[in-house]
Amino acid sequence: MSSIQMLPYEWTSTMRPLQDQCTPSSYEALDAMVLHDTGSSIDDLFIEFNPNPIGVASLAQVHVGRDRETGRKVAVKLQHPHLEEFAEIDMATATWCLAWVKRLFPEFEFTWLGEEMRQNLPLELDFRHEAGNAARATADFANHRYTTLYIPKVYRSTKRVMTMEFIEGARVDDLEYLQRIFHADPHPGNLLIRPSQPNSRSPYNFEICLLDHGLYFDIDDDLRVNYAHLWLSLIAPPSAKTQADRRKYAQLVGKIDPEMYPVFESAITGRANLKALEEQPDTTSLGFKRSGSLLESLPTSEEELEAIRQAVLQKEGLLEMVFELLRRMPRRVLMILKLNDLTRNLDTSLKTTHTQARIFTIVARYCSLAVWNDQRKRFWSDLRRSGPSWSGFYNLVSSWVSFHAYYDGLRLVEIGMDVNARIRMTSAWLRGLWTNGLVGAERAAAGLDV
Repeated sequence: MSSIQMLPYEWTSTMRPLQDQCTPSSYEALDAMVLHDTGSSIDDLFIEFNPNPIGVASLAQVHVGRDRETGRKVAVKLQHPHLEEFAEIDMATATWCLAWVKRLFPEFEFTWLGEEMRQNLPLELDFRHEAGNAARATADFANHRYTTLYIPKVYRSTKRVMTMEFIEGARVDDLEYLQRIFHADPHPGNLLIRPSQPNSRSPYNFEICLLDHGLYFDIDDDLRVNYAHLWLSLIAPPSAKTQADRRKYAQLVGKIDPEMYPVFESAITGRANLKALEEQPDTTSLGFKRSGSLLESLPTSEEELEAIRQAVLQKEGLLEMVFELLRRMPRRVLMILKLNDLTRNLDTSLKTTHTQARIFTIVARYCSLAVWNDQRKRFWSDLRRSGPSWSGFYNLVSSWVSFHAYYDGLRLVEIGMDVNARIRMTSAWLRGLWTNGLVGAERAAAGLDV
């Protein structure tokens, strides 16, 4: 659950190839699986089929082919043969091992990992489920007039074989590609970026293509609204109300008690605790400057990250508290925080000229919209149940004013960040031009030479 940046580099660099660089299955084994599942061989289905995969993840690999019926260039996603039977063995083994770990070391409680694996892995092993999720995501964005998100079409799917629209692009954290195509200042293995296509709904010169739809989940309204309140409290300036709100919504969202709250806050913010009250010291117990809110956060230094890592490993009882936090927290919340971490890590990988606070302002604007929509929904519900009242109308207008003050205010903050980022990018461009000419200027502006 901790921010990816807070994990040791040796861990993250070792695990990164699992996104799209695993060991591939043989062509012969794949052909036999396709024949078994579809009744046709690879040669029967495709005019052309490159036996060398363009990406290999832990569950499947992707090949480029040309569909025999339509002549279209397609991406063919093939599950590793025999994976399902090995997955059953892996799940049983993991469950047994975790049960023994709990028995021998009661403070290390990871049995919930086995439960999560048994719930989610079968869904990811059924490509028909993924095709349904892709259709749902397409429908969810169908009425958006402008969006940079593009969902590749799924042409056909069985449980282990899926044929999709082929997308020419690169990983969203590929700075070389971004610099070459976009002069850009804008989990990466499941996202591609490409130039915007004819008739694209993207308001920019690029599209972001979401490739993997194997694991989706719904968030109930109470969790969504309480999470929005939590996020808004994290960007609020320090005060007694801020301190109370942060702990209140941490309890509602993640079942976090006051003792565990500091660990929870560090995990979701990547900082050594924010300042909740004006009278709190300006430095943390680790000796680093304490920000009042996420909007005031300076870039996290490597020294601060290393201090947090060492504190988790060395401070007595802290590691056990992290494990207890993971065990206690609802699974949906863990998935939300995982997405939060991946987004923040991607922002760091792109070496953007915006501060880390920009991603927080974007999330906060949507959180304020979620809170306003909930308040408006409650107003109409009360109106239908109890009839009109002056207090109800007053609360609605007050909520509307608060929402626009918050939402529009954050938009102004973003505009200021955009201006500052443009100045920084121009400065980098000029430095690159001075030292290495036009090529150096473009590379410096794209974050490739810093």
